[in-house]
Amino acid sequence: MPHQATGATKVGERTLDCVHGMQAAFVDFVSRLCRAESPTDHPVTQSHVHAILEPAFRDLNYDVRIVRGKKSGNHLLAVPRARSRRRPFQLLMGHSDTVWPIGTLDRMPVLIEEGRLCGPGTLDMKGGLAMIIFALRALRDMDMVPTVDPVVFVNADEEMGSLDSKRHVVRLAKAASRALVLEPALGPSGLIKTARKGIGNFEVYLRGKASHAGLDPEAGASAILELSHVIQQVDLLNEPNKGTTLNVGIVKGGTRPNVVAAEATASVDVRVTSRDHGRRIEERMSAIETVNQDVAIEVSGAIRVPPLERTPRNVTLWEEARQRGGELGLALDQGLAGGGSDGNTTSLYTATLDGLGCVGDGAHADHEHIELAPTLDRCALLARLLMAPALSTT
Repeated sequence: MPHQATGATKVGERTLDCVHGMQAAFVDFVSRLCRAESPTDHPVTQSHVHAILEPAFRDLNYDVRIVRGKKSGNHLLAVPRARSRRRPFQLLMGHSDTVWPIGTLDRMPVLIEEGRLCGPGTLDMKGGLAMIIFALRALRDMDMVPTVDPVVFVNADEEMGSLDSKRHVVRLAKAASRALVLEPALGPSGLIKTARKGIGNFEVYLRGKASHAGLDPEAGASAILELSHVIQQVDLLNEPNKGTTLNVGIVKGGTRPNVVAAEATASVDVRVTSRDHGRRIEERMSAIETVNQDVAIEVSGAIRVPPLERTPRNVTLWEEARQRGGELGLALDQGLAGGGSDGNTTSLYTATLDGLGCVGDGAHADHEHIELAPTLDRCALLARLLMAPALSTT
């Protein structure tokens, strides 16, 4: 009804004003996080990020627990101090680790230029962590309390596949009413990631028979020659029109030029848009045969990261986000990302929306940056989305 739309618009405008009014504090907070360098392979550095996040969450009346990592850095779990176990909760996901090695700041300092905050980790995803803090601050300052409690989990190994933290992500996702993933928005236009490809890795091993390439080549069975046939079979599995792609990225084989190669290997990267496509690729990879029966083949691997698909409950959550964006005057659009995130995992268990983080460009690249104005708009969107009731997404 018209008066409801007007009321929602007013709340949206108030939320935008509140968040944009905190721009200086937001820039300072993101800058501090980025200056706390935290590469995945230096586990101890994750505590430097926690030292900045913990007091910010405690100021928001959250209890903070450090979850010990077994093979990675520690993870952080923040829960509202007044939370009742009877109330539903929504899971906010982020990660503290980055791909940047210690010392990157010496050549890539954090700085502001032309409405952008530049530096390692700004986009992926220290800015997303800051958005969680500032969306919650905005709600506090506007005396708004979500009916679905926001619970925050920040893991320390996402850039290496969340192998250590996945069990925690699964446990939380199974109990959550929805998951909001603060990975960067897709592309400079800031698409919300409503789908992500699944990721698989396969290893092909071929064993032939060595012989002298000059004196007795017929006595050998070249694993390298056979690998060339196998690679062509792998290439035939590509279905780009369905989003299924396979790439042979590494090949190895042989010992010397004058020896018929007894061994050869290939590493294959696979991307799929659906679990059905993933199962089909697994079956077809395991069914590959050699042309030369004197060469044995072994194929190992699987789709290790399931795709984030546009399931009915995910679509429902996306429509809720679009409505909340409309209250802010934001025209949101969606997209498919080729890489994976923790959203691929949470989507197996609960409604998930990914790419709710910063708008910018250059993740994992020297020109990494966030666009401040649209990022603050997205922070306001997150605040409004946190106020959404528990949705019927089954």
